[in-house]
Formats: sequence, C-alpha cells, structure tokens
Amino acid sequence: MKAIVQDTYGEADVLRFEDIDRPVAGRGELLVEVRAAGVDAGVWHLMAGMPLIGRPAMGWSRPKMRVRGLELAGRVVAVGEGVTRFKEGDEVFGTGWGAFAEYVRVKEDKAAHKPANLSFEQAAAVPVSACTALQALRKGENAARVLVIGAGGGVGTYAVQLAKASGAQVTGVCSTAKADLVRGLGAEVVDYTSEELTGTYDLILDIAGLRKLGTLRKHLTRDGTLVFVGGEGGGRWLGGMQRSLGGLLLSPFGKQNLRGLFATEPAADLEHLRSLIEAGTVTPVLDRTFPLAQAADAVRYQHAGKARGKIVVVP
Repeated sequence: MKAIVQDTYGEADVLRFEDIDRPVAGRGELLVEVRAAGVDAGVWHLMAGMPLIGRPAMGWSRPKMRVRGLELAGRVVAVGEGVTRFKEGDEVFGTGWGAFAEYVRVKEDKAAHKPANLSFEQAAAVPVSACTALQALRKGENAARVLVIGAGGGVGTYAVQLAKASGAQVTGVCSTAKADLVRGLGAEVVDYTSEELTGTYDLILDIAGLRKLGTLRKHLTRDGTLVFVGGEGGGRWLGGMQRSLGGLLLSPFGKQNLRGLFATEPAADLEHLRSLIEAGTVTPVLDRTFPLAQAADAVRYQHAGKARGKIVVVP
C-alpha cells in the first residue's frame, strides 16, 4: 500500500511517499481503508521530533513509528478478535497511528461511526481537533465569557462553536484573513494585527501559544481558568510546555486555575461530537484538501498557520 513515511527527524522534506506492507487488524482493532486523514499540529511535532522532551516517547534518534498521521475517516475492511461495536463495511472516524496511508489499524475504543451528514473529508477533520477543543472547554465548565486565542485554526473553530453551544459569550482572536470566518461562527473578533486585547474572561483557551503567561493572567478573572492548548512556541527542549509548567507552579498560590492540556480521542467523546454534528450544532471548517502524495506540502501549510479551519489529505 502507499503511505507517507520517515526515517529521520526534520522538516517536511523528510517525508516520503512509498509502498509498505498493509497492516493486519489485531485483537480489539479495526483495519480501516482510509478515505481521508486530517492534518493536526501533532503531525509536525512528530515529524520534527520537537520539543526534545518528547523524544523518549517519540524515539530519541529516529521516529519509533515510521508512518505519519493520526486522525482519519474511512471504511472498515476487517475486524480483529474481540471487536463488538463495528463490522466490515461500517463507515467510521477516529484516530490510528499511521493514518497517512491507504490502510490503518484503529483501536475499537478510538473510533465511532461517521456522522451521517459529513463527507469522509469533513469527518477526518474532526477527531483530534474537536476532541481537543471539547476537553479544553471542560476545564472551565459554566464559563460565561470565553476567549479563544487562535480561533481561526483547526482547534479554534471547534472551540468557538462548542463554547457558543454552551451558552457562553465568545471572543475569538485571529488574523485579518480569518476574521470573517470566526465572526461567522458566532464570536466577537479581535484582530491581533491591528487591535489590542481588552477585558477579562472566565475561561481563556490559548491555542496560538505565543503570549506570555503574565499577559494572559491580566485578562483572566480572579477565579478564572487558563488552558494552554498544544505545544507551540518556546525553546527546543520544552516548547510550549514551558508556559504550562509555569502555570502549574503558580496555580497553588492564587485562585486562578492555570493548566496545560493533554488531549485524547476516546470513543465516548467521538460519539458525543457525532451527536452534535448530526444535530447541526457543530460543523467542521475545511480549508482545502491535498493528495496523499503531497502530504509534505499539507504539513508545511498547516505549520505555517495559514489554514482557515482544517486541512486533510486524501489517498
């Protein structure tokens, strides 16, 4: 089968389009024919091997997992022993390591039936980014005023919609190019290229990862919650985790809750998102699709911060 592989860390030119062996579903796993795969920020981190604190898990000198990609949508072609929720022919979405390929193994507890009203391309844009937004918002449940920094990207567009659905007043920080998109999702917009951030918020989701911790705390209510989403910015060793660690150290000395987020993609959250999508409450925002053979270009585009919402690759 065709897949995007790498044997060394680096920029997108380390990714290669090659033939490799087709995987086999193990116990508790599905073998899925990939119809589309999402490009999330984690793809770049695993490709580049950054930040270095993650190398013990990723592989110190070279990637432990050669095939890139995680979030996907496709059709089940085989089920492993013990699988009870799915059968051959089911259309699914979820996560599986090595999704930039024609076939991928997916654990049963990392998959859900594809929303009936979405294409495969739209569904592939959901699992990682929407679960991240959902879990970040849970850190500040019942927040009346929510600020989403990086509101025009993959996680941000979901965060705005989910926060609006909860009844919150939402403000989104983004560039001029994404302002109309974010406003159309129901948020008030702060264009960071020409406007200063003002006011205070019960919950701040910092997805862009560039503002100093002290600056963010000034815009947080006395007992508000600040969630660092992702690991962008920072140095080679800690990356964006530097601010998360700083927040963790400061939290015990005040009422503000400052925390990082390690998101997962459990079946229960995927099913919850499916119900919201089928009800029309949440809709994936797709910027564009790339052929699988051009996955390196897709990763470059995503990492440059150009995407309005999500991008996907298709075999």
